[in-house]
Amino acid sequence: MMNDAIYEARRGGYEISTDPARLDLDRIVALMRTSYWAAERTRESTEASLRNSRCFGLYDTSHERQIGLTRVVTDYATFAWVCDVIVDEEYRGNGLGVWMMETVLADPRLRGVRRWTLATRNAHALYARFGSFHWPSPATGWRYAPAPEGRIPQCHTGGTRPL
Repeated sequence: MMNDAIYEARRGGYEISTDPARLDLDRIVALMRTSYWAAERTRESTEASLRNSRCFGLYDTSHERQIGLTRVVTDYATFAWVCDVIVDEEYRGNGLGVWMMETVLADPRLRGVRRWTLATRNAHALYARFGSFHWPSPATGWRYAPAPEGRIPQCHTGGTRPL
């Protein structure tokens, strides 16, 4: 089964990897504690969520440390939920969140996924550039992206307006 196939991308002094052995649980717990959605998540819960997801660790190679994470809960065929997208505050504003999403959508293991969901309270602009996202309910922040089989979602927002 290909679920364990490692996917990596490099840009400048940064690297994204799906290698579970590289994930730094202490750093991830610390990053999650700075978020509005997982500040109270236990270490045990975080560890279990990582074990049961396709995780994309973001690393600063010059300092040899993990600086971000994107977690994808998926069956690798029909559905993927993008969650726990976070970049260390010190590194924000450098396009790393955009690059992480580009890398997630380019992962060969996820290319056949037809339905993507995510939720956000404050990163609408980041996600609007990826896929056929629309807001069924602005109050919930849920986004939904149908993708043709074998293709990543097309880039537009609101269901009709090209970016």
